Amino acid sequence: MPDNLLEVAGLCRAFGDVKAVDDVSFTLASGGSLGIVGESGSGKTTTARIVVGLERADAGTVHVQGRDRTGAARGRAARLARARQVQMVFQDPFLSLDPRTSVEAVLRETLKLHFPGTDHAARIRRLLDQVGLGTRAADARPRELSGGQRQRVAIARALAVEPAILVLDEAVAALDVSVQAQILNLLADIREQTAVGYLFITHDLGVVRVVTDEVIVMRHGRVVEAGGTADVLARPSHPYTRLLLDSVPRPGWDPHAIATARRAL
Repeated sequence: MPDNLLEVAGLCRAFGDVKAVDDVSFTLASGGSLGIVGESGSGKTTTARIVVGLERADAGTVHVQGRDRTGAARGRAARLARARQVQMVFQDPFLSLDPRTSVEAVLRETLKLHFPGTDHAARIRRLLDQVGLGTRAADARPRELSGGQRQRVAIARALAVEPAILVLDEAVAALDVSVQAQILNLLADIREQTAVGYLFITHDLGVVRVVTDEVIVMRHGRVVEAGGTADVLARPSHPYTRLLLDSVPRPGWDPHAIATARRAL
């Protein structure tokens, strides 16, 4: 098994004249957690979608567990095998869950697709326990759950296929602060229990500080800074990273100075 779960090299993606992703490279270590940080339009979500397979790159390569994911998978079995490697949790779970389907049915459908011919009742119970829901939530529909509970369902669905990598795209951005803390603690526990690797897409530097070991900072589709999370946040070397840190509201915060610095950059 390679030391790196994920290796991305020279990734490029353009939409017309706009280079959404421009020569992006990074690695994710086995059992590691990598944050991709940047403002809206920085290219972080497009990068994540290419890694998952929801977007095709114009150039560059993506390897997961040493296997090339750059080209299209041939055949249903290959597509399912590729999907099991990398799963994605989106910002708004309500949009990714069928409002007519119970929690148990959501998990059973995923398990039947990837592991047919098996009784999945015990696995569903374990998944619900793993994300802190319990079997009482099994019969609930998405509208009957809170935002945090729905996100736990989305995480359970992603974990159902035992992925090597979990891509979390602003996965706690829509939640209240207290619920954010619960989900982040849950993710930390899951990572410790399963050794799954996290690719965390966010604009929130506080979240990055808590849940990631390494971080890359993106601006206009390019990586402008990369390194250990603690080092980058404590001693940023690029002006854009410093601008992101200075933009976090705190006592004495001067929004006019931030706007001036942004225009200068």
